[in-house]
Parts: sequence; structure tokens; C-alpha cells
Amino acid sequence: MGNCLFTSSIGRKLIMSISGLFLILFLLFHMSMNLAAVFSTEAYNAICEFLGANWYALVGTLVLAAGFVVHIVYATILTLRNRAARGDKRYAVTAMPAGVSWASRNMFVLGAIVVLGLILHLYNFWYKMQFAEIIGNPMMGGLHAADGYGYIMQTFSNPLFFVLYIIWLIALWFHLTHGFWSSMQTLGWNNTTWINRWKCISNIYSTIIVLGFMLVAVVFFLKNMMGCGAC
Repeated sequence: MGNCLFTSSIGRKLIMSISGLFLILFLLFHMSMNLAAVFSTEAYNAICEFLGANWYALVGTLVLAAGFVVHIVYATILTLRNRAARGDKRYAVTAMPAGVSWASRNMFVLGAIVVLGLILHLYNFWYKMQFAEIIGNPMMGGLHAADGYGYIMQTFSNPLFFVLYIIWLIALWFHLTHGFWSSMQTLGWNNTTWINRWKCISNIYSTIIVLGFMLVAVVFFLKNMMGCGAC
């Protein structure tokens, strides 16, 4: 039974779905935390200092990293196996069945963009903040490791980073809107009534998360444009 969970197609989909839902919940938490920066410099920096390199934050980071790795690995395995199963048929030009969304046909590409955006995000924030504290060099990024507000200002002072983050968030929206309800389908909520409900919930939930992240990016980009670093 346990071996089947890791080797069968259904088992892999189940693992990918559960890890994906875990990551979706984390995104809601992370977005809510980031919104604090829009309203209060002190509140956001207090959150950053509270997390920092404390043991509970480090444990959370390791669990989160494991979730990402599991999700990415199983998504890659399933995609490669599906392509191998289709063989040359995948190159044939055929009409797409009704109800098959663009996002569902491009989940692997969208996922790749999300991963690349995550790498950029880790460099701009985690590397200069939590990692800097771990190695005992809290000023490694030019600002103090707990100055999350300062790092957001620094990041979005670069128009290229702003554009890349917006592209990343758009890809994330498409990935989430399909991935959320698809996970529920894998977990057994697969009758017509509930799938339609989960698709609606997925769209609403994903839009809230992505708009929250976008609001932070836009607000701080405009602050930099107006030279309002302290406001």
C-alpha cells in the first residue's frame, strides 16, 4: 500500500495534491504578512524580527522547502510520464476538448515560471534576511536582516524586478486557479456539483492571494517612483 502510494500514478497525484494545498495555505499566510508592510513599517519589521533565524522559523522553513521539493519532483515525474505515454501523438495538431482550460494544458510551463520567480524571491529576501542571520552576518544585504520594509523598497526600486514579479504573479494565478480545484478532484471531490463549486472557490481564493501580493509590489514601486522611502 505504502509503496503503491509513491509509485502509482494515482499515488503520485495524491502526494502532489496534498503538498500543493499545503503550499496554497502558506501563500495566504505569506500574503497576509506582506500586507502589513503596506500599512505599517514597524509592524512588518516586527514580524520579520520575530521570524528571523529563530528555531521555529527555521523548522517552518525546512518543512516549507520539503513541501516545495515534493511538489516540484512529483509534478515533473507526472509530466514526463504523461509525455512518454503519449509519444508522438503529443505533436499532432488536434482540437482541444471542451472544458479543457489553457492553464491545465500549460501547468508545467506555468510551474517552471513560478519556480524561477521563487528563486528570484529567495535571492531578494530569504538570502539577505534569514540566511544572513543564520551565517551571523545580518548586514550582508546592505540593510539589517530584520529590515524587511527596507528590502521591499530596495527590490522594487528596480523596475526590472517589478516587471518580473508581476509576470511571476500572473503565472502563479493561472497555476493556482487550476491546481487548487484539481487537487480537490484528486482528493475525491470529483462530482459535477462540487467540482464547479471548487472551481469558483479556486478563482476567488487565487485572485485574493495574487492581488494581495501585487498590491505590495505596486505600492512600493510607486513609493520608489515618488521618492517616498520613509512614507
